[in-house]
Amino acid sequence: MDASTPREPARTPAPDRVAAIQAEWHRERPDLDPSPMGVIGRLHRTGDALMERLTVNYRTFGLAEGEFDLLATLRRAGAPYERAAGELADHTMITTGGLTKRVDRLEARGLVRRRVEASDGRRRLVALTDTGLEVIDAVIAVHLDTEHALVAELGAADAAELERILTRWLALLGED
Repeated sequence: MDASTPREPARTPAPDRVAAIQAEWHRERPDLDPSPMGVIGRLHRTGDALMERLTVNYRTFGLAEGEFDLLATLRRAGAPYERAAGELADHTMITTGGLTKRVDRLEARGLVRRRVEASDGRRRLVALTDTGLEVIDAVIAVHLDTEHALVAELGAADAAELERILTRWLALLGED
């Protein structure tokens, strides 16, 4: 851009839904400070918007979000791509009952299989099948492409700063 090219003026974003909610609370309860809603409300809405965009990828492969999570957890385990059922429940942050339903659906589609651990007949292992491995490898590639595109919209500096802030906040909240 040379000196003769006019610069576009910086734009102030239009008030969003969170700002409108804050204004309504300020009007209705001026004794309260709704400013934390600016962060919490926007994080919540951002999370929802991001999940909408990511779940499109899962649905393309006939998966629900939780099924993707389970397949990805098995894939990250490394060969032979299996984990004990209890370990899977911990990694996917669901109850064992919820895990059973997911595994049932994925097993019916031929993406995972169950087996009894040889050294402990009470312990059940869940493993990816060859088809499951192919599916999760395809889905994760598309998933990461989408995540790269979404994060790129922020720019490298803002993305790095946001990651730093969110990492610190999670630690303060006691999340690992």
